[in-house]
Amino acid sequence: MYDEVESLLNQLTLREKVSMLAGSDMWHTTPVKRLGIPAIKVSDGPNGVRGAGGFVSKKTAACFPVGIALAATWNTELVERVGQALGEEAKTKQSHVLLAPTVNIHRSPLNGRNFECFSEDPFLSGRMAVAYISGVQSQGVGATIKHFVCNDSEFQRTSISAQVSERALREIYLVPFQAAIQEAKPWAVMASYNKVNGTYASENVHTLTEILRTEWGYEGLVMSDWYGVKSSVDSVKASLDLEMPGPTKWRGEKLLQALENNELDEATINQNVRRLLQLIAKTGPIKPREEPPELVDDRPEHRALAREAAAEAIVLLKNSNNILPLQAEKLNSIAIIGPNAKTARIMAGGSAQFNPHYAVTPFDGVDSKLGDKVKVQYETGCTNDKYLPLIDPKLLHPGPEATEGCFKVEYFDNLQLAGEPVWTTTTNRSELMWFGDVPGVSNSLVFSTRCTGYFSPPTSGSYTFGLLSAGLSRLYLDGQEVIDNWTHQTFGDLYFGLATHELPYTVELTAGQEHTLVLEYSKNDNDVLGAARLGCLLPVPTDRLARVRQAAATSEFALLFVGLSGEWESEGFDRPNIELPSEQVELIEQVAAANKNTIVVINSGSPISMPWLDKVAGVVQAWYPGQESGNAIADILFGDVNPSGKLPQTFPIRLEDNPAYLNYPGENGKVHYGEGLYVGYRYYDKKKITPLFPFGFGLSYTTFSYSPLKLSSQEISPDDTLAVAVEVTNTGLREGKEIVQLYLRDVKASLHRPDKELKAFAKVQLAPGESQTVTLHLPPTALAYYDDLARNWVAEAGQFEVLVGSSSKEIWAEATFTLNTTRRWPS
Repeated sequence: MYDEVESLLNQLTLREKVSMLAGSDMWHTTPVKRLGIPAIKVSDGPNGVRGAGGFVSKKTAACFPVGIALAATWNTELVERVGQALGEEAKTKQSHVLLAPTVNIHRSPLNGRNFECFSEDPFLSGRMAVAYISGVQSQGVGATIKHFVCNDSEFQRTSISAQVSERALREIYLVPFQAAIQEAKPWAVMASYNKVNGTYASENVHTLTEILRTEWGYEGLVMSDWYGVKSSVDSVKASLDLEMPGPTKWRGEKLLQALENNELDEATINQNVRRLLQLIAKTGPIKPREEPPELVDDRPEHRALAREAAAEAIVLLKNSNNILPLQAEKLNSIAIIGPNAKTARIMAGGSAQFNPHYAVTPFDGVDSKLGDKVKVQYETGCTNDKYLPLIDPKLLHPGPEATEGCFKVEYFDNLQLAGEPVWTTTTNRSELMWFGDVPGVSNSLVFSTRCTGYFSPPTSGSYTFGLLSAGLSRLYLDGQEVIDNWTHQTFGDLYFGLATHELPYTVELTAGQEHTLVLEYSKNDNDVLGAARLGCLLPVPTDRLARVRQAAATSEFALLFVGLSGEWESEGFDRPNIELPSEQVELIEQVAAANKNTIVVINSGSPISMPWLDKVAGVVQAWYPGQESGNAIADILFGDVNPSGKLPQTFPIRLEDNPAYLNYPGENGKVHYGEGLYVGYRYYDKKKITPLFPFGFGLSYTTFSYSPLKLSSQEISPDDTLAVAVEVTNTGLREGKEIVQLYLRDVKASLHRPDKELKAFAKVQLAPGESQTVTLHLPPTALAYYDDLARNWVAEAGQFEVLVGSSSKEIWAEATFTLNTTRRWPS
């Protein structure tokens, strides 16, 4: 490979070299046809491979649990298998590089992308990253670890400067990247949008060159986040190889001019191109390639894996009097209640969105476990939508000429919907998004569309339509313009902050009378992404809480499905608080008052407050579990799977308790990481603040006991690896999995250190009465802290405590050892 790359590099002209340093379009690198150098294709995202068809492409893909859910499994072997499946999926979408995983730290519970990241703990994040990347790349598909670095909130995300100490940077935020780089060797790294201590991450010499390239020895490709390059010369000099997407904004002619002005030398360009050629060579022979069409491959083994991973990710938070698992054969009646019962909340928002093969709702999952004799009562109770819900496709059809979809969509190669459409298709969603090529138009940034559908109200009453868009939009009902989002716009935060606020229109409609809906949209070239979203709120019963109380009171058990969605957790904006939105708290309290056997199931990608916790019998944290959502939840509720997930993020009692509270989200272009090392449980330990649920917490349908610890030595030298052995026994009546967590405390250090830090873990499966000896290892690096004055790592001689338990608060065994000599090593 090396000789071929060098030969091609020597044959490239300077202009050709420069052309390769930026993408050719949204998802492809730039080929050089003269030399047979092909383009390679990249694709989002972390829990499913979207392909190049946009956020709501007709090409479906397998949907696995989101990042925080995968981390909640604490099962590296399982995460590696998910990575393998995603690698297989990438190949069906003809993609060579997957833009995942996301390993940024859960610094605050408000970060809009916490769901996409693994954990608040850098060690756990690192182990998940290594497993995920190893799985993806085992299929001959590259992984892209992102976002490098300190991209830990969405507020002013393209310009904010993360003001972080060198010690916190080294010990917290860089750790998962370093583990992945050195162990899994990802083919690509994606630089983040933000600044790090005043310099954009895409041109930050300290992070990209000094740390990533020089200290860690990374030889792979570094690409920008989409539109994340902010300079020509500086980004190239800092070793950012590839500007994405194309056409270029910062390279091309600007780099050629910089070379002519001696601001840049060709040797630097050569190094960037060399790394890109090496990446191309990893994807296959460097020769002209045809790109086959993307495929839909709904594999049974992927379905099974998605269900297994989703169930293993679920965390049982409360189980009073062993109310769970439910026994279907003994049930006579059950109430299924809540806004998430018949809506499958399988993923969150932003670039992680895609069109799944299918989505199993919790209602359907639970119903599949019940016999015909069980009386099932269903009530929604309230909504939890941030925007009006998308129109049910069953209520729409696109007209007599079409055989599928709910809207006919006509595209015009101009802004005014003038002339004949250049392309006509259908869609089964009342939300359209464009990010990349648009068929039929000459410029994907300049076009207009007309969407026509025929709406049949299921009941008589008051209907509210809502329209928002990134671009100009308006809505006609039966030929009359009823929403004008065209002549004046007020902007909100949806679609990465490019969308307008939702404009409503309320009208009385009669059941069965068909009405024509026409949505017109115009996309100018100011923004890359275009979108239009039409929602509709159907008539709401005035007595719905009374109906909820009645259903709960007349059932043996009440299953309550609540939480958030991609409208509340998404790339592009942060959460406003940690409360359940809408009337969900009141709904929970009403149901709990009517039925003592109330079990709450939560969909969210981050913590929520639970002022109602003492009023319910059971709480299940289901995250965003992917396409098998309802089946996996039902597997846990009915005991087909024993819950074994543990929290990868601390759940605080109140927002004010979280470590970043005083320094979030930032002001005047800066966000101070004032908590330093004390992120997550490190902070709660240090401040002696009791959380709602601690890091690493999760219940089981069985119980486990721990023996005293056995250490391989009571005193070690700086070159030794300490082995820690503990016997774990299943003391209950069910087979189950336990996550053995090892924390380390430096009893007395020259610099301040957290009370304890996770340094090893293992997941074991045990039959009732079975015991297993778990051996965990502490290498010398596990003992070290970063001395930012001396600029080196220090494993300081002295006493250390080993703490082993089932969460950061539930420590069942302790032991002490001594490091006899201080060891220092440079960064």
